[in-house]
Amino acid sequence: MKYGKLLIISFLISLLVGCGTTTKRRYSMDQDCAPNFKVDMSKVQDAEPKDEPYSKRANPSKYRVLGHTYYVRKTAVGYDETGIASWYGMKFHAHKTSTGEMYDVSKMTAASKELPLPCYVKVTNLKNGKQAIVKVNDRGPFHENRIIDLSYVAARKLGIWPKGTGLVRVQGIDARTWHGQTVTTVPVKGKPQIYMQIGAFRVRSNAEGLVARIQKITSDQIQIKTVQLAGAPIYKVQIGPLASVDKSDSLFSALEREKLGTPMTVIQ
Repeated sequence: MKYGKLLIISFLISLLVGCGTTTKRRYSMDQDCAPNFKVDMSKVQDAEPKDEPYSKRANPSKYRVLGHTYYVRKTAVGYDETGIASWYGMKFHAHKTSTGEMYDVSKMTAASKELPLPCYVKVTNLKNGKQAIVKVNDRGPFHENRIIDLSYVAARKLGIWPKGTGLVRVQGIDARTWHGQTVTTVPVKGKPQIYMQIGAFRVRSNAEGLVARIQKITSDQIQIKTVQLAGAPIYKVQIGPLASVDKSDSLFSALEREKLGTPMTVIQ
């Protein structure tokens, strides 16, 4: 009986410690979570862009993770994308990032699948207008429907934590010309809407053909958006607006299973 009670007590203690632990993997936690210690957000400052050389070890021209091939950009300058951000916390705290730095939940950092490391970006929460500068020093998130993974404090500063995701704009910074600029909260123009873009074509009939195939797997609204590029029309196939990030995730998975175009979430 005493032995049985000891087993029960040990089991209960294991449930109370952290966010689920294991010793069989690189990371000590199975589930990610916020820190169990207080972070004074009044003392958290934006990352200060510095003109740093790109890491040789962290920037192959391409790499493969979980069956997907990713291509690393040669520069962060000119990068300007909208999409879904996530955040990461204690599961990765005190572990090395791709550049060799230690990940710290209390630092303004982030992870990207395609930006060169290290680099700096301005992130804008499209729902509340809050902005922050983060240093990108890690790879991820390898959830295909995300464009950036924010540190815990960066997510808090932007108003994305405690939610799991947020709608953001990510803009690359040229550290050589930054010179101590600051960011604030910008006005929000309307409600940001989520769309799934599947392809962009120079020939409209090709876009129409893709629309016909997509209509077989979704009842959501599909549109062909015409934009001008170098004086010529480009026809973008988009689904939406979509009701939520969850809806975007499920549609993304369905399009990938059916091998319909190259799905990418955009915010308009």
